[in-house]
Amino acid sequence: MPPMLPRRLLPWLFALTLLFGQAAAFAHALTHLHANDGDQPEQRCEVCVAQAQLGAAMPSTPPGLWLPPAAHFLAVAVAPCCVDLAPRPACARAPPGSVHA
Repeated sequence: MPPMLPRRLLPWLFALTLLFGQAAAFAHALTHLHANDGDQPEQRCEVCVAQAQLGAAMPSTPPGLWLPPAAHFLAVAVAPCCVDLAPRPACARAPPGSVHA
C-alpha cells in the first residue's frame, strides 16, 4: 500500500487543482467569442454548466442535512428463570471447576 500524501502537500494540491480548473474554464469561455455562436443564445453549453462552480464562491451557510426522527424502542432483557446447580465434570488435565462458577 503506498504511503499517504504528506499533510502539507494537500492544500497545495487543492489550490493548484482549482487554479488549473479555472484556467480551463476561462479557455473554454474564449471559444464562445466567435461570431457564429450569437444566433442561439438559449442553447446552454454543457461544459460551461459543469465548470460554473469553479468560479463561484462558497455559500455563506452550509447546506442543511435533514434527518428524519429516529425510532426508539425499548429492549427488555429476560433473565433466566432457574440457575443450573448440577455438578460439572472436570475437564481433562485441569482441576475440577467450582459448582457455582
